Amino acid sequence: MSYLVKNLVQNEYEKLFDGVGEFVVVDMTGVSGVDNNILRGELKEKGIRMTVVKNSLMCMALQKMGMDAACGIFAAGPCTVAYGGDSVVDVAKAIIDQAKTIKAISPKGAYVDGTLMPADGVKELSKMPTRAELQGQIVQLALMPGSNVAGALAGPGGVIAGCVKSLVEKLEEAA
Repeated sequence: MSYLVKNLVQNEYEKLFDGVGEFVVVDMTGVSGVDNNILRGELKEKGIRMTVVKNSLMCMALQKMGMDAACGIFAAGPCTVAYGGDSVVDVAKAIIDQAKTIKAISPKGAYVDGTLMPADGVKELSKMPTRAELQGQIVQLALMPGSNVAGALAGPGGVIAGCVKSLVEKLEEAA
């Protein structure tokens, strides 16, 4: 590849991955064309994209974008970058799920918040709750003390209201 073509490809990677701070890298060696099309179609439904990259040019593009630590994943072998979705957890879950049916897929690692994760880290990442699930858990935790306080107030308040009602009834009968 000539210097000009390499420069064009590197610039294209920079444009393509601009704003992408988290991604999963996968080895797709041995995946058939049919499986590849099925995989990409299912991932596209989830908003996840996959791009096969030339390792050296991708590393140079990442260095220009300030993600030097991510270059470690692109050391050897063919690499496909999976990115998009709501979060990198969604991407990891989708890749691990697909790897169960398409045995040739194997995660090589992930880049999350400036940290490089090995292949085992991708499997652990897929077990984590997604951003939406975490937000739901936080809301639930925030509402729990309020419901406990309301329950505590309603309990004794109901007893007091019952006592007052019975006193009023006794006074009405006496009068």
